[in-house]
Amino acid sequence: MAFAEKFRRMLIVFLIGGLVATCANTDTPTGATVPLQESGGMGEVSSKIWVKTLLRGLKEPWGIDFLPDGSILLTEKGGALKLISPVSFIAREVGGVPDTVEAGQGGLMDVLVHPGFADNGLIYLSYVVAGSQGYSTRVLRARLKNQQLVDHQILFTAQPFYPERRHFGSRLLLDDGYLFITVGDRGNRDLAQSLNTHNGKVMRLLEGGGVPPDNPFVGQKGARPEIWTYGHRNPQGIAKHPVSGDIWVSEHGPQGGDEINRLERGANYGWPVITYGEEYGGGKIGVGVYKQGMKQPLTFYVPSIGTGGIDFYTGDIYPNWKPSLLVAGLRQNEINRVALEGNGLGKKTRLLTGMRIRDVQVGPDGLVYALADGSRLVRLQLQH
Repeated sequence: MAFAEKFRRMLIVFLIGGLVATCANTDTPTGATVPLQESGGMGEVSSKIWVKTLLRGLKEPWGIDFLPDGSILLTEKGGALKLISPVSFIAREVGGVPDTVEAGQGGLMDVLVHPGFADNGLIYLSYVVAGSQGYSTRVLRARLKNQQLVDHQILFTAQPFYPERRHFGSRLLLDDGYLFITVGDRGNRDLAQSLNTHNGKVMRLLEGGGVPPDNPFVGQKGARPEIWTYGHRNPQGIAKHPVSGDIWVSEHGPQGGDEINRLERGANYGWPVITYGEEYGGGKIGVGVYKQGMKQPLTFYVPSIGTGGIDFYTGDIYPNWKPSLLVAGLRQNEINRVALEGNGLGKKTRLLTGMRIRDVQVGPDGLVYALADGSRLVRLQLQH
């Protein structure tokens, strides 16, 4: 093919891809839809799936979960918990939210609805608190009653309090009566390898608080009994695999090296001894990408996409998506859809290119919802 013809085709692809990305990033009014971009890198467009803005004007939304009637609970980093109608998408503020400190990357973060909510009314929140030595991640359980949180119960406060205002982690998951809590290294990478701190760990508690007696480090001198896994940098996504039942987490790497990991009891995931990333501005971290006794990620991202929330998609609404892992991208401004192949991962494609995604969740209606651009709740839906 002549050079001129090659250049012409490349230019067309570039212009089409740029147009779609711009369209996806448009600050659309509530109720408006724009076409979804799904790309393996060349700007391929889906004509059937559109992005609908359900709610705008939010203030740094961080986490979402769904009540049995389809209503949405949504946290804003500054400390507000919103209850959103599944029909009108009008947001009302919930009262009784615990005092939250907005500190750097942290504030009011994840929200989790108990699977037995219809009977017990329970929800969980993760948020930042301050003390004389700095800041920490705390988890609280409460009942939602008449748009008010009552019967507060503090289940966990990460130790130690630390002056840095970053890497709070804070995603929550309930599985078979156990509560999993992610906590980042809090900006002190070496503490991710110390079993005497909660920094850089995933915790496993009983759903009502307390330590399960079969946790891996129960009774070990100098170890925190809540720890389930360690050696994490800043895990901000957690979900249960729909077939194997394994717990997967996403975590931020440094410059490059974001990871998707499958949790195994008592396992060490290597940070900062091994990583596929490097120092900001360049430079090796640790010993490289491998060390015996430390787990390898299922997949990693170089360059980083800024991994946020994750969820598994196993439905039939979106053509050719079943089954997939959906990964929120804060840095590369996307949802990264990764095909599931058995218990592993296959081809990666990009969705919502041009939108900064904090969290992504599959709703009870089988549709995908996301927190976008620090101000919007959006939904992916078929255009009829």
